[in-house]
Amino acid sequence: MSINEIPPQLAVSGHEHCSLAELSQLAKLLNLPLHADKPKAHYLLHQSISRLELLNANEPSVKAIFVDFEAGKNHHRRLYGGGKGKDFSKALGLQKFPGATIIDATAGLGGDAFVMAALGCEVTLLERNPVVQQLLSDGLARADSSDDKDVQAIASKMRLVQQNATDYLDKLEADEYPQLIYLDPMFPSREKTALVKKEMRFFHDIVGKDEDSAELLETALTRSVERVIVKRPLRAETLNSRKVDFEIRGKTVRYDVYLGIRHSANHRPITN
Repeated sequence: MSINEIPPQLAVSGHEHCSLAELSQLAKLLNLPLHADKPKAHYLLHQSISRLELLNANEPSVKAIFVDFEAGKNHHRRLYGGGKGKDFSKALGLQKFPGATIIDATAGLGGDAFVMAALGCEVTLLERNPVVQQLLSDGLARADSSDDKDVQAIASKMRLVQQNATDYLDKLEADEYPQLIYLDPMFPSREKTALVKKEMRFFHDIVGKDEDSAELLETALTRSVERVIVKRPLRAETLNSRKVDFEIRGKTVRYDVYLGIRHSANHRPITN
């Protein structure tokens, strides 16, 4: 599957009172069929009463995928997982760069960007997959209108740009370069697929593989003023042959940190 391709087994559906015109508009935007026209679709982008969800139509017991910044995992991470003493904050260097400007070049479902914004950063989220864009846009819209003022304030620091990250970074002028660029590429898991949660397996089917991550890192290194941070599985290889300036290692993940252009990143030695 190419980097921007939507798999053909996906269709758009909605709850029984959902406007057909709105569903048709979403389907046209994504170049997808309506579920009524493709009743055997494997996956559904479904407008429920309260949110936009990604469903596995063949396995209704598998949890839906959606973006919710008010509850669940994002709520827990906001309270407990992103403090200034945590590995994530250390990798970002927020004691040195409080309120940093950050580009999350692989935004996905926005969990890491939400923590960055909760820590006071101004975050631009880049996401190229059109289905994930819609899920993320829906989650941000609900956060903007949340009854939780803290969630509203955090969401106000998050700006979604629906564009390929390399194209976006290439077009930045020097005065627009962020202090930090963050990458969390989706790579093939080395673990047996049975060990991966079912909901994430079908999410991977929709998103595909980030096969150009090494090239994206090279571009990021020419656009980040202070640091480029790459989130990796603990034992995974680095994205390319560049030497990491330092790393922050946790129990299951590792943050590879490359110093930005202010530190002459382009002249860093290449490892053999």
